[in-house]
Amino acid sequence: MSLPIAATDVAVMWDHLYWFLVWLSVFFFVLVVGTMIYFVIKYRHQKKQKPVFITGNHTLEVIWSIVPLLLVLIVFVWGYVVYRKMIHAPPNSLEVRVIGKQWLWQFQYEDGKTTVNELFVPVNQPVKLIMSSEDVIHSFFVPDFRVKQDVVPGMYTSIWFEPTVPGRHQIFCAEYCGTSHSQMLADLYVLSEGDWAQWKAGKKLNLKTSRISMSNVPSPTLAEQGKKLMLQKGCVACHSDDGSPRPGPTYKNLFNSKVELANGQVVIADENYLRESIETPQAKLVKGFGPLMPTFRGIVSEEEINAIIAYIKSLK
Repeated sequence: MSLPIAATDVAVMWDHLYWFLVWLSVFFFVLVVGTMIYFVIKYRHQKKQKPVFITGNHTLEVIWSIVPLLLVLIVFVWGYVVYRKMIHAPPNSLEVRVIGKQWLWQFQYEDGKTTVNELFVPVNQPVKLIMSSEDVIHSFFVPDFRVKQDVVPGMYTSIWFEPTVPGRHQIFCAEYCGTSHSQMLADLYVLSEGDWAQWKAGKKLNLKTSRISMSNVPSPTLAEQGKKLMLQKGCVACHSDDGSPRPGPTYKNLFNSKVELANGQVVIADENYLRESIETPQAKLVKGFGPLMPTFRGIVSEEEINAIIAYIKSLK
């Protein structure tokens, strides 16, 4: 029995829990089967021997009730602790936007770079992936990191990891998504500090299988791309980026703030709220504003939505 290499701290924690469950199962399997075989032999039917009538044993009944309960509680608490660590990304995480589409993975970085089927991340730094699908449900799976998360059309899901082993790691789609599902693969490169600095500067890395070609011309950041898009799409006619009043709510300090809706409900302006407001603006009208904004569903692409949200997040 063997597992893929554990290339993150969380992967090591999951492996410890996994092997605990495996060996616990082996122990009780041997105990139960061994005891059963012993009793079958020792208390087999024999002539001229009258069987003893047993009414029960309270001590044994307490033991085989309490011990399993304690073991289940240990596994539950252990799993809960690891799960909490797995789902809460540190605030200093590097954010990368991931778009799943038949049958490839596209990655957008905060500095404006975009790669296809290759994800580059630094070693020993937390990385948060904010993911969406352009067509059907996919599932982002990195066995070496022990992370898997569904990637769903029309909403954002996220995972995070902190890679500890430099090198190449395989990305799979773990949700059947059509005829070429098995070919929806990508490479995840964990780079040393020096290689990461070179890659960010646009220099070509010495990676034998790398298909990326970067020039030394700096590209606009994802937020800068979003600002340009909002000018092109006419968003600035109704929304300000400095808090000044306009027909629509301002983007200034909007991200992760509490927003009061026309129906009295209060929501948090996270990525999914912003996405919904772009695609279905009438779904959650902000208090004090009318239903003026048309839907942009099908007008802006996944890449453009990610850029616009990155710009709104930068307006703090």
